[in-house]
Amino acid sequence: MTPVEVTDLGLTQYTPVFHAMRDFTQERSATNPASVNKIWFTEHEPVFTQGQAGKAEHVLFPGDIPVVQSDRGGQVTYHGPGQLVGYLLLDLRAVGVSVRELVRGIERSMIQVLASYGVKAAARDDAPGVYVAGAKIGSLGLRVRKGCSYHGLSLNVDMDLEPFQRINPCGLLDTAVTQLVDLADSSALQGLRGDALMARVQQQMLTALCETYSLQPLA
Repeated sequence: MTPVEVTDLGLTQYTPVFHAMRDFTQERSATNPASVNKIWFTEHEPVFTQGQAGKAEHVLFPGDIPVVQSDRGGQVTYHGPGQLVGYLLLDLRAVGVSVRELVRGIERSMIQVLASYGVKAAARDDAPGVYVAGAKIGSLGLRVRKGCSYHGLSLNVDMDLEPFQRINPCGLLDTAVTQLVDLADSSALQGLRGDALMARVQQQMLTALCETYSLQPLA
């Protein structure tokens, strides 16, 4: 088991968190790659983030929501309250996974969590992420620097989906976006909504990620 430090950042602005994980990864890969692995969970204030390969034409009409350039892979996506974001700051050599295995493991973890609510989701070979009947519910975008990863996943749990209509999510045309609360069995939700549901899904996601990568949260 590989130790991992888990932090709940709460509701955050995107840019300071992006800078913090980038700086941490740059420092560890340059001087101390064996420094402790980390998983950060957060919900972001409304923001569109554009990946390295992002094309401006996929941002249709952002309105009052800021567009921030990121150094992750992929195209444009939206983050907002009610969406679980998980950042995986991992030394892939210590964890013993390739970049491809990291991607597939993230997708499997999201699929596992959704299955616990009676939601049948699947990954696609042609477009990273997790989908339910063709609609996207989970996204991922990563950057790996000298064997260390940062950025991670986002899972739509209980949020306002309207901002997704202002972009082509992840550069996909005519792709709907959905969320857990609109698909889950009512008995599986147990009446949970909002913060209570988010806390539960976050714990389930942590468990799934730790099982997938043989991680042991530090006390």
